[in-house]
Amino acid sequence: MSTDKTSPSLAKSTDAKSTDAGTADAGVPAPVDAPPAADGAVTAVDPRLLVREQGFAGYLTEFKRRIRAGDLGSIPVVIGLVVIWAIFQSLNSNFLTAGNLSDISVAMVGTGMIAVGIVFVLLLGEIDLSVGSVSGVSGAIVAVLSVTHGMNEWLALVVAIVSGAAIGAVHGFFFARVGAPAFAVTLAGLLFWSGFMLQILGSNGTINLTPDGVITQLTSYYFTDVAAAYGLAVVAVAAYFLTAFLDNRRREAAGVPSRPLSEILLRTGLLAVLSFGVAILYNQYKGLPLAVVIFLLVLVVTDFVLRRTAYGRKIFALGGSVEASRRAGINVTLIRISVFSIAGTFAAVGGLFIASKIASANQGAGSGDLLMNAIAAAVIGGTSLFGGRGRTWNALLGVLVIVSIQYGLALQGIASAIQFMITGAVLLATVVIDAVTRKTQKTAGRA
Repeated sequence: MSTDKTSPSLAKSTDAKSTDAGTADAGVPAPVDAPPAADGAVTAVDPRLLVREQGFAGYLTEFKRRIRAGDLGSIPVVIGLVVIWAIFQSLNSNFLTAGNLSDISVAMVGTGMIAVGIVFVLLLGEIDLSVGSVSGVSGAIVAVLSVTHGMNEWLALVVAIVSGAAIGAVHGFFFARVGAPAFAVTLAGLLFWSGFMLQILGSNGTINLTPDGVITQLTSYYFTDVAAAYGLAVVAVAAYFLTAFLDNRRREAAGVPSRPLSEILLRTGLLAVLSFGVAILYNQYKGLPLAVVIFLLVLVVTDFVLRRTAYGRKIFALGGSVEASRRAGINVTLIRISVFSIAGTFAAVGGLFIASKIASANQGAGSGDLLMNAIAAAVIGGTSLFGGRGRTWNALLGVLVIVSIQYGLALQGIASAIQFMITGAVLLATVVIDAVTRKTQKTAGRA
């Protein structure tokens, strides 16, 4: 009489097989352990992540690599701005005076606000042609409600901004939900809202704003105390240093490559020189303009939203690939509608600053070269027309270039026709650079 004996190892193998079979029958794949790494194996790390630990030599290498790959960033526009200022200063010594530069910084805010909204839309790879008309509607709403109907100016301001957001959401709905092309939808919006503005302004066509009212103060108010400009410079420098330093600490704690402290100090020093230089310039004229403070605050907040939040990453993802974003679970329709609503909101805000600058709402608001300047500012600043690349700070650089050209030509007494031609040439050059950069990045395998 024989007794079957099964070895322990065989029993374990049989049990494992039966368990795997049961798991497979249940429709759930059995877990598979990854094989251990070979002796002496080194985990591959993207060399771009190691740049921060290699100090300035690493950044020089990274800079050369980006240039070869066609990733120029904001370098062309910064160089262009320096050249523009140098040319106009050589033609007229009044160009770089404190008064003229202060006036340029205030004049650029209206168009710059609109350009911030355009940046959001361009990141999707789309376009919004209605922002000029929406800005005109915003100014008209404020004037009609506050002057004609006696509504509180603050309430009228809120109504105008909310109206801009609603208008943008309507455009986004027809684009994202109905499926109509954004170009056609916003072109129709350009025509419709221009007519709407003329309708609410009435036969008079022009409504003057209250001289000392809230809207007028947006561009006419200056913080005359020298401590205001210097205080803002101190806050900006301190905030940058603390943000960079704490971010470094988090990276070190997580074992992620981080910047050396010397680099953070150098960047902070350069920002301090720039910030206090601008503060000195403002204090030599009327003081720190309220409009500039609001614009800088908007840029900081929107840049944080785009680069540091999940919502911002979803916008970039849509600009890269709509289908991939949809497969990743992103609500494409909602993001698109919200982005066009943001564009409408900033168009309305920009319209308020433009109305403030001329202290009135008139039938010419939102027309002329405003739309083209807003789009040109975003593109010239470095936002790609193909989507997926750009920052809201690009709006600052771009609009600074455009307004500098306008003021420089005005000082020379050159006709507006020439201004249009030069601005168009600058825009064309920027678009060409963007296209060539994208082509180079594809060749380098980075697009």
